[in-house]
Amino acid sequence: MEKTMYALFATIDLALQIYIWILVASAIFSWLFAFNVINSNNQFVNQVGMFLYNVTEPVLRPIRRLLPNLGGIDISPIILLLIIFFIRMLLATTVAPLFGVRM
Repeated sequence: MEKTMYALFATIDLALQIYIWILVASAIFSWLFAFNVINSNNQFVNQVGMFLYNVTEPVLRPIRRLLPNLGGIDISPIILLLIIFFIRMLLATTVAPLFGVRM
């Protein structure tokens, strides 16, 4: 039972880590796109951009609705990173020990 729970918590933690990297990649991609550093006409670049947008936008949209207008500055990825950090710490320090799992 303990090994199964450890595997579950480790998998959840890994998924959250991967999503953090996707958020970072999406932010960097949006900056590169905004400053015309990358060629938006390239099909591969366009597909990467659409993937990053489709994966991150459903989570970022509700956060953006709650934030005040900051004049073109989007801090929703930072807020989401803080939320993910909180969830990871909560899992490691509170939830996992309840099941006898040390992370």
